Amino acid sequence: MSDDASRPLFDPPPLDAQERMVEAILFATAEPISVADMNARMPHGCDAATALALLRRRYEGRGVRLVKVGEAWAMRTAPDLAFLMRREIAESRKLGRAAIETLAIIAYHQPATRAEIEEIRGVSVSRGTLDQLLELEWIRFGRRRETPGRPVTFMVTEAFLDHFGLETARDLPGLKDLREAGLLESTLPEPSDGATETDTQVDMFDAEGNDDAG
Repeated sequence: MSDDASRPLFDPPPLDAQERMVEAILFATAEPISVADMNARMPHGCDAATALALLRRRYEGRGVRLVKVGEAWAMRTAPDLAFLMRREIAESRKLGRAAIETLAIIAYHQPATRAEIEEIRGVSVSRGTLDQLLELEWIRFGRRRETPGRPVTFMVTEAFLDHFGLETARDLPGLKDLREAGLLESTLPEPSDGATETDTQVDMFDAEGNDDAG
């Protein structure tokens, strides 16, 4: 087979044009988008990863920047300019202590089963707590454990990482740092006999507060 026969019918667009396409996709997409999804939207033969790398360098030091969220990418306001885009939004409900502790355990110990969460907290976890975190799309179901009963596991989502400005869960601050900052108690509350979850309101991972645009 000749070289001409093996060539694609149409050449891919120039790299600068591909860079513009990636830029347009990122601006038009509300949620973080993966390189594979970008390639699927672009003409055949395009290399979204290369175009993305060029675009990321172009936006260094600008008012917006490209950030990686899990395995996806998004345009976000530069951290030092976030105060310009901030507005107060009152939410109808806040996360209670039970939900906050459950979320923190999942984030730091994922994938975690319900039984493992309860063992760490020392009290039972209600279905409502997990439902609230699932509804916020801050946690998701992971793989089932290969143990008797094959319990389901829970993991944090890309929406959780995006909300807190993290690339991966490994970027979470250390527990020692959180305790020193007063955002986490030195120990989880000791349960009394027949203890259940409390609705006490605290500030860590508060669902009420600031909404940073972009």
